[in-house]
Amino acid sequence: MIFCLAGTSDARELALQLQAAGYPLLTSVVTESAADSLRKAGLTVTVGRKTADEMVQLLKEQHIAAIVDASHPFAEIASQNAMQAAEQLKIPYFRYERPGTILSDHPLITYVRDYQEAAEVALEQKGTIFLTTGSKTLDIFARVLNGVDGIRMIARMLPNEENMRKCADLGIPQKNIVAMQGPFSEELNLAFYRHYKVSTLITKESGAEGSVQEKVKAALDEGIRIIVICRPGIEYGQIYQSAGALLSALQETQISPERCAPSDFTTSGGRSE
Repeated sequence: MIFCLAGTSDARELALQLQAAGYPLLTSVVTESAADSLRKAGLTVTVGRKTADEMVQLLKEQHIAAIVDASHPFAEIASQNAMQAAEQLKIPYFRYERPGTILSDHPLITYVRDYQEAAEVALEQKGTIFLTTGSKTLDIFARVLNGVDGIRMIARMLPNEENMRKCADLGIPQKNIVAMQGPFSEELNLAFYRHYKVSTLITKESGAEGSVQEKVKAALDEGIRIIVICRPGIEYGQIYQSAGALLSALQETQISPERCAPSDFTTSGGRSE
């Protein structure tokens, strides 16, 4: 069986192609919403964040032959835990990652290394900040920007209870929350920018599946400053950007569907199917 870190739309498509090629999979996602999408496609799922030790235990129980890490480009902790588990168990690790988005060196675009730097740059620029980096690092931006004179921070994120509680705990007013699930078209992004009178957009360099181009194009057309958080500099080794290349790599490593015979996956230890 192959352990596949999923959770994005392109990871779901990759998992389906691996399954179609005959590979039994155990997919892993963080939220029940993502899990439902995979279950509907006939994939077996384990839900929840896992430490490296928890991952090792699960992989042992399920007799995992290889790890395919198709997690979000910014899910660096999940990737690091997966690499550590693969090293500890001496099984192959394959990184699948969506191609990066080619953005211009436009004078309105500022590239930063991480979330903290993005918040600090936004603090200098003032105005209405439209935050599209999700809820996981919301506390970093709230700590730097929330309640500062001359700044209004609008946070766009998935519409779930956990995110709404987090916003309440951080003191983010409801009027400054956009709770919607993407992807968002260029036209819809533009409507948001105009409605909130946005002066600065903050986004991650998440690739085409993250709809970065649609956000950036609409912002540039409106004369809005953009802060782009670059991808983490993780040393993955070989990165595969297509299902075909990954399937070839599995075969070259002698990871065959027959070798990955499935085990019975249970819901013990907080996992779900």
